[in-house]
Amino acid sequence: MGKLLQRLNRSKIFRGLDEKEFSWVLYDVGNSAFTMLACSLIPIWFHNLADARVGEGVATAYFSLATSIITIIVAIIGPIFGALSDRQDKKKLFFSTAVALGVIGCVVSGFSASWLMFLVVYALARIFYSASLTFYDSMLGDVTTEERMDEVSSYGYAWGYIGSCIPFTLALIAYVLGPDMLGVISGFLSQFIGCAITGAWWFVVSLPLIKGYKQKNYTASTTPSIGSVFKKIGSTLKRIALEDRKVLFFLIAFFLYIDGVGTIIDNCINIGKPLGLDTIGMVVFLLATQVVAWIFSLIFAKLSKRYDTVKLLLVCITGYFFVCLYALTLHTLLDFAILAFGVGCFQGSIQSLSRSYFSKIIPPENSGEYFGIYDIFAKGASFLGSAVIAGVIFLLGGNDQAGTAIRIAVASLAVFFLLGFVFLKLADKQPSKR
Repeated sequence: MGKLLQRLNRSKIFRGLDEKEFSWVLYDVGNSAFTMLACSLIPIWFHNLADARVGEGVATAYFSLATSIITIIVAIIGPIFGALSDRQDKKKLFFSTAVALGVIGCVVSGFSASWLMFLVVYALARIFYSASLTFYDSMLGDVTTEERMDEVSSYGYAWGYIGSCIPFTLALIAYVLGPDMLGVISGFLSQFIGCAITGAWWFVVSLPLIKGYKQKNYTASTTPSIGSVFKKIGSTLKRIALEDRKVLFFLIAFFLYIDGVGTIIDNCINIGKPLGLDTIGMVVFLLATQVVAWIFSLIFAKLSKRYDTVKLLLVCITGYFFVCLYALTLHTLLDFAILAFGVGCFQGSIQSLSRSYFSKIIPPENSGEYFGIYDIFAKGASFLGSAVIAGVIFLLGGNDQAGTAIRIAVASLAVFFLLGFVFLKLADKQPSKR
């Protein structure tokens, strides 16, 4: 595996990345495999376990509710562990621990035969996965220069999308062999194979970063108490609110527009399920979306050399605005495919450019703490969007009006993109305090 990675690093497709940047990009390839599984097959397996017990519409609401609870927990622990990881040589420890626990949770999900147990174990895996991203995002300033942040960040998402297709294809084959399709293997075995392959891929591809990462930016503080950490976070939040309007307005904008992004990613299968769309068809189109996202992330990586980061972000936000409005027309699998294509055009770029832009406007020595705060806004937005889906379904009658509720909920997210556009423009006009 090590020789294969070395050959990839020397290949034309990764030319221009040094060893540190390449190892950092590879983690996106690893964790994206879990992301792909989480937004496609995991909801299907959950529905297979839960629909007969509670009903399809209510099962969708429970899954969205669990997603909201996950985001609350991650939003709370993110800044705490982020601040602790800012100390010298601590970031690798926190990152490695989160990766290991996330991988274990992913594999153990394959053993779960009860819908409730499956949901709980998946939630734990998702929490550690999200925590690892807080540390990972904050590493960007340690592995590259400010001038290359947009490009390297975009490469991470681009190769994450295409790389995740490898383990996901194997997991999809296991699903096709299961009782929902060919019936060659049991549902339990199909579920286990999918989770085990994904967990193994996630772990192995993460090893170069775990092994080679060196923390360059850190604070000089000694081992703090939990109380002092909360005090430090409070002081940072106060400074952002009162003094650093660039960071403040960006975080507000990010909270608003990432709401739609996170909600669509977390609920893409749930969007089509209540509409009665063919499950395997949706999964195939989601797999194709990965290729679309890969291509457009590479395009935006090249554009980042010529155009301002904010201008590119505004293009992505505008694209998502129209994608949300298109959700009102969702009735057929073709409609779902068009929606997926639109999402793929901007999904990776809006996240990668947000990550790199934030890295440029924060103090590098406090990147863990700041990215913990960044994740509060990211996870808070995802909580809001998923809660909207759950709330609208319950409000309109649970199982009976689930399809209409999904269309209305997704279309309403266009408002968040519109407001995010406005606040990003405001952030761009503010002087930097860095």
